[in-house]
Amino acid sequence: MNNATTQPPSPFHRGEQQVQQRQGVRKQMERFGTRVIRDHMPDQHRQFYGQLPFVFAGHSDESGWPWASILFNKPGFMQSNDAKTLEIHALPVKGDPLGDALQAKTRLGLLGIELPTRRRNRLSAHILATTDDYIQLGIDQAFGNCPQYIQTRELHSVDPQTLPDIEVKDLDVLDERAQALIADSDTFFVASAIDGNSEEVSSGADVSHRGGRPGFVRVDSATTLTIPDYLGNNHFNTLGNFIENPRAGLLFLDFESGHMLTLTGTVEIDWEAEDAEHFEGAQRLWQFHLDHGRWIKNALPLRWKLDEYSPNSLLTGTWPEAEQLREAQTQRNQWSPYTVTDIVEESSSIKSFYLQPQGHATAKFEAGQFLTVRAVIAGQENVRTYTVSSAPADTTLRISVKRERTITNDTPDGVFSNFLHDELNVGDTIDAKAPNGAFTFDANESRPAVLLAGGIGITPMVSMARHAMIEGMRTRYMRPITLIASAHSANERAFFSELNDLAAQSGGYLRNFSVLSEVDKQMQPGQDYHHHGRISAQFLQRVLPLDDYDFYLCGPNSFMQSMYDLLRELGVGDARIFAEAFGPATLKRACDAATEPFISAAPANEAIVEFTSSQIEQAWSEGDGSLLDFAQAHGLTPEFGCRSGQCGACKTTLVSGAVSYQSQPTAPLDADEILLCCAVPAKVPGEDVARLAVKI
Repeated sequence: MNNATTQPPSPFHRGEQQVQQRQGVRKQMERFGTRVIRDHMPDQHRQFYGQLPFVFAGHSDESGWPWASILFNKPGFMQSNDAKTLEIHALPVKGDPLGDALQAKTRLGLLGIELPTRRRNRLSAHILATTDDYIQLGIDQAFGNCPQYIQTRELHSVDPQTLPDIEVKDLDVLDERAQALIADSDTFFVASAIDGNSEEVSSGADVSHRGGRPGFVRVDSATTLTIPDYLGNNHFNTLGNFIENPRAGLLFLDFESGHMLTLTGTVEIDWEAEDAEHFEGAQRLWQFHLDHGRWIKNALPLRWKLDEYSPNSLLTGTWPEAEQLREAQTQRNQWSPYTVTDIVEESSSIKSFYLQPQGHATAKFEAGQFLTVRAVIAGQENVRTYTVSSAPADTTLRISVKRERTITNDTPDGVFSNFLHDELNVGDTIDAKAPNGAFTFDANESRPAVLLAGGIGITPMVSMARHAMIEGMRTRYMRPITLIASAHSANERAFFSELNDLAAQSGGYLRNFSVLSEVDKQMQPGQDYHHHGRISAQFLQRVLPLDDYDFYLCGPNSFMQSMYDLLRELGVGDARIFAEAFGPATLKRACDAATEPFISAAPANEAIVEFTSSQIEQAWSEGDGSLLDFAQAHGLTPEFGCRSGQCGACKTTLVSGAVSYQSQPTAPLDADEILLCCAVPAKVPGEDVARLAVKI
């Protein structure tokens, strides 16, 4: 007797499996698919289709061209007498290619979609029988779909007797009206199909919804469209069909007039498209090349009024924005103007400044990075860097700046922070370069994260938390985060309410803890704050379940060093601790087997330094400090934003010689670039006096 169990057939065909494998989700989708893709309609699906006034259908004609169609009638026009069949009491409109394909065994893909609620379900089916007024279908596959990218719309019907006669116009190029409809659309439907005669239930036809912001479909020519493909449910039904049969049918509806534009043609998938890098939300692109199509005017007695865009659609881009981002990437190191649109007091010493790009786009950045800004203060140009506290997907940049103490020679940063607090107003303009920096956060990492902030070090953490929330909405996965912020008092604490709101929306994935050195008697522990004193080993062990964490540190140098030492004492590996310090602060690390210590060339005792652009040559000795200090001492004014090698504002070309860094710079450098703020001339073996030439 054979005891071997027979493996059930995969719910996915070869093309779908190939795309899933390419995207690294093959195994999980097979496990998931066998549970949610059924060979019958669950009761809730049967009820759902029964209440709809329209349904979308995809099929492949006798020449193999896919088409997307719509069938409609009063709610109840679809009936399911049992879980394996569905009757549709409606026929295609005049001119719809589906009308020529209504015969037994024709494979159809159905999309039931309820635009007011954004609910949708998919069916794969075959025609059992047709009459003059209905279609009977046998169900092959049924499954639900997520509501991403569906705009909510309110449906209205008009009296069909009042409509002009239907006009059908064949086309093999897109006329101006067709191009305008496509370019303005925020929604269309795509049909695809493979081997309609195959007995495999995973083959046949499919129709799917595509949504975005108006302008998400690019009209490249009268025959070619480019379409971004967003993160979805990982079934890859449409792309999988394209792999097996690179043809598609597209249906664009004029929601206000009832016209239909139905097209069919060939497709190409561009998995590594350069354009996708600049299109927000695009995972890849595909191009549609028109073969032929039809305008079916006055086709529908249905009208849809836009209610609101899907939250997921609002996280995506448009082609004009993509072009702006492309241009911004090429100008990352150039100064660009930003208008101050709002100023918010976050605490007794911290203000947030909201910045809107003026006539340009902000280059893409990562949560945790900083903005380099400049302003003329008391007749002198000043450059500083401030961490961006907004998320990359937010519509404006936000920097949050702490007012420094009374301006003295010991606190040069006070010049800029006091200028921002006292003199910058809403409507003013300030120059900035694109965000930069190596202290970044991966919201898609599976390892939970702990964000430890001291004082103004909260700013990158807010950006990271906001980014994680937005990515969670987009990807349906949120990285677990524990945020612990330390401040002297409640008056000096920033973003407490904002972080509490984020935590409340996160479904438990974000936990926010406030630690205060001083508390008022009326403050309630567990509500107004969570720990009185300093962040201690006992507190961390109390609030952190036993797990493997990534730790992110940001704050004044003393806070950073104490937190780092504390984590190392608790057994946290050096490679699991990521840090961002301010100004000249550096972190003394205790390297372990997982990390390599930073080793730089030995510094010279004496050197001849040439500033090539200024044609200045001077003798340098070890007491003269960094090349930035040395240049300033000789009357030069190179740009800089920090003195710790973080921001890259002082980056310049090394013409000849070599430099030594006392601490590892985090700003990215090419082989011929150096950072003036933390570099000194390097010792040259065999020479008492080194020679160095840099471009200033």
